[in-house]
Amino acid sequence: MFRITKEFAFSASHRLDHLAQDHQCARLHGHNYIVQLELSADVNELTTAGFVRDYGDLSDFKKWIDAELDHRHLNDVIPDCNPSAENMAMWIYTVWSERFREISAVRISETPKTWAEYRP
Repeated sequence: MFRITKEFAFSASHRLDHLAQDHQCARLHGHNYIVQLELSADVNELTTAGFVRDYGDLSDFKKWIDAELDHRHLNDVIPDCNPSAENMAMWIYTVWSERFREISAVRISETPKTWAEYRP
């Protein structure tokens, strides 16, 4: 099994529901997010060039991040979802796995020391 990863960044605000009123994440706040897409393929699934997928193919994902997530309020962007890092990772996987069948995981970082990962 081969795995490749590409990292993307965006800045956005959110507020998390279902927390105590005095919880810091219940208040409106923002993050400089990092998103990592992991794509996987078996040796017999590699492209003729020997790639899991050409990194250049992910440019549409970057355009989508810039248009849909960057400098947005995520509570307004992600439908019917509390925009925790965990839920965001699953949502991104769901939106993009049809386009890139090789996606095997999506990781989201809100801070340099925290990561959430969705791996179906």
